[in-house]
Amino acid sequence: NTHGTELKITEGRHPVVEKFLKNDVFVTNDTCLDTNENRTMIITGPNMAGKSTFMRQVALIVLMTHIGSFVPAKSALVPIVDKIFTRVGANDDLTLNQSTFMVEMVEIAAIMNGATSKSLILLDEVGRGTATFDGLSIAWAIMEHITEKIRAKTLFATHYHELTELEGMISGVNNYCIAVKEQGDNIVFLRKIIQGGADKSYGIQVAKLAGVPDLVISRAKEIVEELSDEDI
Repeated sequence: NTHGTELKITEGRHPVVEKFLKNDVFVTNDTCLDTNENRTMIITGPNMAGKSTFMRQVALIVLMTHIGSFVPAKSALVPIVDKIFTRVGANDDLTLNQSTFMVEMVEIAAIMNGATSKSLILLDEVGRGTATFDGLSIAWAIMEHITEKIRAKTLFATHYHELTELEGMISGVNNYCIAVKEQGDNIVFLRKIIQGGADKSYGIQVAKLAGVPDLVISRAKEIVEELSDEDI
């Protein structure tokens, strides 16, 4: 798409993740981004549900298109992108006296100082390495700046559900989440991106799936209920 800004992917896939799936079917997802009403996707939902896979497959499809490759999608309309920026994962650099949060902020600074309206930005869990209100405030301000000032196409995965309020406050921000199905105390990841924001992160259920002892899981449930009641 050399004459417009729309990025439209139909039934996109992650070529590497799909290749390593042995007994499971890769769930495809659509993407629609532009520089107008669909600049920013705020993506909520539980860990392990597929947020990072979705964001990375979008970046891979954009990159593969630019090098003239076939892409893993039913169809793809891809505009010219000048840079792809990513802030994914948690790393430190102790040799330079940089904590994980400092590395995160250094990367964020590089993105915000280098991105343009023609860039593609992937942000995964910004602001989690500090106090809750500090992190939420930083993430909120970053999203405002990117959406209103830089106007780049942005995918932002977060567990700060408060950020879903930006959809009604800033033009160009839209909420999406990963669909899950609850079965009693367990959850099933459906891997499908749908419109709307998630109202919880299912962290305790994910901890249970990981094998955290039942006593810890039970106590965590008690604590989260106490904290929720206090918050109300």
